[in-house]
Amino acid sequence: MTKLLTVRIPATSANLGPGFDCMGLALDLWNTFELHQGNGAGITVESHGEGEDVLPNDKSHLVVRTMIEELTNSMPFDPRHQSYHIVCRNAVPCGSGLGSSSTAVLAGLLFAGAILDPHGFRSAAGLSRTLKRAFEIEGHGDNVAPALLGGLVIVVGHDGEVITHRIVPPPTRVVVCVPRYHFMTSHARSVLPLHYSRSDAVFNVGRAMLVVEALRNGDGALLARAMDDRIHEPYRLPAIPGAIEAKRAALACGALAVALSGAGPGILAFAQENHDAIGQAMQSAFASAGGVSARYWVLDVASSGAQIFV
Repeated sequence: MTKLLTVRIPATSANLGPGFDCMGLALDLWNTFELHQGNGAGITVESHGEGEDVLPNDKSHLVVRTMIEELTNSMPFDPRHQSYHIVCRNAVPCGSGLGSSSTAVLAGLLFAGAILDPHGFRSAAGLSRTLKRAFEIEGHGDNVAPALLGGLVIVVGHDGEVITHRIVPPPTRVVVCVPRYHFMTSHARSVLPLHYSRSDAVFNVGRAMLVVEALRNGDGALLARAMDDRIHEPYRLPAIPGAIEAKRAALACGALAVALSGAGPGILAFAQENHDAIGQAMQSAFASAGGVSARYWVLDVASSGAQIFV
């Protein structure tokens, strides 16, 4: 087989409290995907690391599904008559709120782009098309945009286009604690109300702007005051066993600010010190209050996004 392309894509934490569906942060935990071309027929995939025992090894794998759909939409393509092999080396836990599925979608789109336009898919225009398609597939861009671009990204859709603003914050270290609890994204969406009050909307708009400024300037005191939400966390935290107690434990142990990572079940804590103690406190809270085990990672914010090697 001939290796055509390797991409490394970072984990992400979306929403960041009040930034529901429009703000995300890239984290220094990476999934690596390789695209190989063979001489036979059919598309196969193998996974190593996180999720290797549960992820499919056929065309139902999200990387393959995304790649096939993109190729089929752009040219006559029959996967039965093509020979590709995809290798996934996963460090981002599946179903954690850390953007694992977004790394797979981006990998599939980048693989399709390399096949369709080998010389242009890495250009600014090519990456812009990739982001737009990822936004369409995901329905929002707060995971895919920071995964592709790195740093802190504000992202919104407008008239069929995607508007992004990327900020590289000063060195920032976080603790992410993920319970062993299957919290489906569809369920996480279903617990949200259909309508919000004007006061709740204004509450979130103001705090989202403050969170951006706090992260941009490394202002821990402002971050502690601003990291609050009325749009999704009041409805999702109670649905995750031990999550409310884990958030309280992190704050009691010295975290500056705590939020759900994405839709959960992971919890993200910003801290200047005592990172392991904060992670262990969240682990203990999940176990004692929720009856679930948990793992934690101490991670830096990733200033760079997807890395492409041809």
